[in-house]
Amino acid sequence: MLVLHKHTSQILVHILFWMLFILVSLFLFSDFYWHDNPFLQYLSILVIIVYANHFVLLPFFVKKRLYILYVFVFAAISFLATELYCNVFAECGCSIMKCLSDYLWQTLVPLIFFSFIWMLYRFLDEQAEVEQIKKEHTEMELKFLKSQINPHVLFNNLNTIYSYTLEKPNEAANLILMLSDNLKHVLYESNAETISLKKEIQFIDNYMKFQKLRTEGTKQIHYSKNIDSFQHKIAPLLLITIIENAFKHSTLNSDISISINIENNSLECICENDFDKEKVTETDFKIGLQNLEKRLKLIYKDKFIFKINKTETFKVYLKLILE
Repeated sequence: MLVLHKHTSQILVHILFWMLFILVSLFLFSDFYWHDNPFLQYLSILVIIVYANHFVLLPFFVKKRLYILYVFVFAAISFLATELYCNVFAECGCSIMKCLSDYLWQTLVPLIFFSFIWMLYRFLDEQAEVEQIKKEHTEMELKFLKSQINPHVLFNNLNTIYSYTLEKPNEAANLILMLSDNLKHVLYESNAETISLKKEIQFIDNYMKFQKLRTEGTKQIHYSKNIDSFQHKIAPLLLITIIENAFKHSTLNSDISISINIENNSLECICENDFDKEKVTETDFKIGLQNLEKRLKLIYKDKFIFKINKTETFKVYLKLILE
């Protein structure tokens, strides 16, 4: 509905501008008959120039961030279009300076106006996306907290720590520190739009250590990582959704394989686990992963690949282009 309103408002703005612009131009060239009016003859060319700029030139140069080059192209188009109008349609035979001073406004006004309109709506769209990202981030954070920071999970983690205080007291302190770091990461550091890759990987490492301890003797966990640089930023709590899904739906005495590879600004996360087809429904898998995919689309847009393959094993593949 909002998209429909936006398009409707854009169309109305375009129609109203052209109506006003044509009326003003016809008033200024009122001495000409309709079929001899140079402005009306030039109007079709002007419309093509304006909308070529609106739909092709502006999106291209802004996407590439070639702003200075666009200014030169804009100036060249305005100059050439004015000379075309002056010498072909108006046939005034005047000098270049005289031509520009008398007729440049006819090309420049619609070009500037519709460029401003394009940038205005683009700004509004970006603001709407930012608000949507914040909303999705909050929802994802709450869902993650519900699945991680709850009495059941904390009870399991504390049980693990308790058993270590009895059997391996020298290692219990490290487990408490890891649990503290993970709680801090989820509650505070994950509020940012992006965080240090190093902190996110450390969070995953701590999570994996706890899972290996908790599932010792019941599951075979294969965790590998190959990272060429930690000098990157990443949206928080993306990878944990995939990894947690594998532990949640894997069967006893099964294998879980998790690999994280980062090379040349590209991150690949592959997670594969066995599952019971009779006990696990399609909905069980989709809820968390669908939310993850929505968030990826909002934050990374066309800079990610996300695939799910459910055959004998459940395999999730994620590739991101990092900042």
